[in-house]
Amino acid sequence: METPLQQLRLDNAFGFLDKSVQSDQLYHPLLVANNGANTMLRAIRHELRRSLTFTFSTAFVTTSAIAMLKQVLLDFPGKGTIITSTYLGFNSPAAFRELLNLPGVDVFVYSSVRGGFHAKGYLFEQPQSTTAIVGSSNLTETALLTNQEWNLRFSALPDGDIVDQLQRAINTQLTTSVPLTQSWIADYEKTYVPPAPRTILAPRTSATTSPLGPVTPNAMQSEALLQLQKVRDVGERRAVIVSATGTGKTILSALDVRSVAPERMLFVVHREQILDRAIEEFSRVLNAPIQDFGKFVGTQRELDRKYVFSTIQSLSRAENLLDIPAGHFDYVLIDEVHRAGAASYRRVIDHLKPDFLLGMTATPERTDDFNVFELFDFNVPYEIRLQQALEEDMLAPFHYYGVTDFIQGDDVIDDASQLAMLVAPERADHIISAIETYGHTGSPARGLMFCSRKEEVRELASLLNTRAIHGRKLRTTALTGDDPIHVRESVVTQLENGELDYILTVDVFNEGIDIPSVNQVVMLRQTKSSIVFTQQLGRGLRKAAGKDHLVVIDFIGNYTNNYLIPIALFGDNSLNKDSIRKKIIDAQEAGAISGLSSVNFDKISRQRIFSSLAATKLDSIQNLKRTIAELENRLNRPPALLDFARFDTADPVVVACKRGNYWNLLHALKKTNRAPSGSQTAWLTFISNEILNGKRPHELILIRALLDAPGRAITESAYRQLLLDSGASTEPATLSSVMRIVTLEFFTEAERAKYGSPIAMASDHQITLNPELAASLNGDGEFAGHFEDVIETGLYLARHRYQWSNGLEVGQRYSRKDACRLLNWEKNEQSTMYGYKVDYTSLSCPIFITYHKHEDVSASTAYGDEFLNESSLHWFTRSRRTLQSGEVKAIVENRIPLHLFAKKDDAEGTDFYYLGEARSSNAQQTKMPESDGAPLDVVTMTLGMESPLEQSLYEYLVGAGS
Repeated sequence: METPLQQLRLDNAFGFLDKSVQSDQLYHPLLVANNGANTMLRAIRHELRRSLTFTFSTAFVTTSAIAMLKQVLLDFPGKGTIITSTYLGFNSPAAFRELLNLPGVDVFVYSSVRGGFHAKGYLFEQPQSTTAIVGSSNLTETALLTNQEWNLRFSALPDGDIVDQLQRAINTQLTTSVPLTQSWIADYEKTYVPPAPRTILAPRTSATTSPLGPVTPNAMQSEALLQLQKVRDVGERRAVIVSATGTGKTILSALDVRSVAPERMLFVVHREQILDRAIEEFSRVLNAPIQDFGKFVGTQRELDRKYVFSTIQSLSRAENLLDIPAGHFDYVLIDEVHRAGAASYRRVIDHLKPDFLLGMTATPERTDDFNVFELFDFNVPYEIRLQQALEEDMLAPFHYYGVTDFIQGDDVIDDASQLAMLVAPERADHIISAIETYGHTGSPARGLMFCSRKEEVRELASLLNTRAIHGRKLRTTALTGDDPIHVRESVVTQLENGELDYILTVDVFNEGIDIPSVNQVVMLRQTKSSIVFTQQLGRGLRKAAGKDHLVVIDFIGNYTNNYLIPIALFGDNSLNKDSIRKKIIDAQEAGAISGLSSVNFDKISRQRIFSSLAATKLDSIQNLKRTIAELENRLNRPPALLDFARFDTADPVVVACKRGNYWNLLHALKKTNRAPSGSQTAWLTFISNEILNGKRPHELILIRALLDAPGRAITESAYRQLLLDSGASTEPATLSSVMRIVTLEFFTEAERAKYGSPIAMASDHQITLNPELAASLNGDGEFAGHFEDVIETGLYLARHRYQWSNGLEVGQRYSRKDACRLLNWEKNEQSTMYGYKVDYTSLSCPIFITYHKHEDVSASTAYGDEFLNESSLHWFTRSRRTLQSGEVKAIVENRIPLHLFAKKDDAEGTDFYYLGEARSSNAQQTKMPESDGAPLDVVTMTLGMESPLEQSLYEYLVGAGS
């Protein structure tokens, strides 16, 4: 184990002198340019996690950038200093208030009278070193994530001259700066003049309008309009648009109406209060006189107008429908069309016969068995979900904070919590504290609080009204489904006018309400549905003047359904725990998701999420049945495995392997009357379980070629050429491994018995598809369809999930069997691997670490493996081994590559994160206790990794229990 001085010397030698130098790469110089994952946000978060103090000197600061860093700054154990300025009037009073609200951070403002302030430097003091990032990035969300920037990260020891230079520069700035205080902000606000609007903050994807011309569609709307016209051009008369809340469905529909130019149009909504806003937007797009617009609602019956706007309640009454000829409207639009399963909607749709019927919804997937897609003849010309809309800057970015809900003594808010605990004064204080910490400080709150029950809403609102936030009395009110429409409208108006801070509700505002100014959403209930979670989140995502981001504060109790939170936040419907777990870890590392949004959990909440995820059964038959039905509704046929991959829904591997193969699952769910035969089951189960995952494309390429080849046979040289043409590796060891897979030679006796006869045979430099398999494929179209579906889906996954030709990939997850296969072992030896195994044929040694051992593990196998840092591991061999043991000598002397795999604990299943290759050093023979206390020989050493662990994965693995 190198000392910090040795590490720094090696890292600087690697970075500045010779990139072939072996080093831990913990402190090596790095250009941070916001390319891919190499962002300033990630770099700052990484340094904060390993530092004792920090100093930021940056001219410009935005509230959204502070929100991105808030959780990591709250978790920071040391002191921080931020020096900023009033240069060019960029920093708003709101930004200064957010800075002042950061605990443990001293903020100073550089005097503007001393000239321009262009500093952009970030300094971090580690226990025995100093790291600086100096370059072009201010503390703004775009400079931290998306702008092309150049920032050099470098490190030095405390006695280095550059450290003195940096400290002198900081001291110079401090001597001409003043501390940030409330009184300073008040004085600044009196004379503050905002700079001219910055084009980088303008929505890139909203329709634009000119005082001299019509509203023009943006690029995405233009694509949607083109696809809608294509649907009409082929004679279709119905279509449904799927578009996330806040992405401008109404404007898009108005643009399509303008394009079609109908004689009469009908727009149907489910709430009267939406009508006036819809008329306003249509009027702007159509540029038509006001007399062209009419209403059919209440006592108004303006059916003679060119553009009629109606509520479903008025329109669906039998006496009203009878007065409207079926062909009166040639274009009909239905908003929130997922409600169309209701009898009222069906009466209207069945009665009217327009030339074209357009439905619009953000949530077509329903729990009431109604198929929205079928109603519109399965025509979906345009679809944009929440994550894509955020990436395309169509919505306000959000910063989500998962915070621990109230704990009283040994009691925690959970599924069974009584009302008394939910409305306890102490919980109200806890809510206030969290809002003061995470909520908007610089601008007034326009908030919605979602609670679990009506009684809680009323009592909590009353309780919160006795509290203050930042010294200002809180103003809240309760709304439930019991309140009439006019009361709801009045309360919403009060919120928009700044007369209220928060509306507390149960599910009243899940959909169908438009309050663009909402900048805070507070969730005080458990998540029972990812759809409802997304709907409630969406209430605050609409863009509005003066709002640069939405704050979401989610109070996470000890709920069994906590695993639904990451599913909703990341839009991950894969039913794959590994996929969801990785997204959480990646979000903690990167600090951002979906454009400029971020997801943050405090430590307890993060543990609760992981624990809930570990305990749930995502791939239950019930969940699989639901996800298959949802895609079947979309496609008007049972989905193929490739459909799950293309539509990014359930993980095809999860679906296919639940009952051995997908055909078996469909038969069990009564989606098909016929099951595969015994041999068909064996072949499908083999390709589904062993090669569908796409972790290596070679077998898939071979089988695809055999299916297409005349006589179902190809030569080895032809196969090698196919691999070359596709960009896959052609090492002899890999080709030999592929042959052992398809001929079943690789597998154990039990596996060979399970899989029956092999897929292919090899002889005389030729590879031939098993004649029995070929005959079954030729004679059974259903079997051939399932077989080819697995192969095509595997190739899709190999292209989209993995690097296609590079074998094991750092950061991906693999089982022991995967390691045997991808390291080209002759046999599957997973059952005898016992933590590690030296294989002299393939010249490889995979090492598997389960970091947190179960308490039942015996003393003689409870090895004290421990990460020393992100680049090195203190590792134990098996007991009863010495430095003279053959396998130990091979490892100690680095005769063969060591491949390191790790998982947190056994709750994660059989797969491990691949951490890359490692080299051993500092080997020592020592003792460890047997169960009876007797000492056993064991060898310990340091394993240095070629690729340092990402900080969030490192923290996840070493953190206590899942």
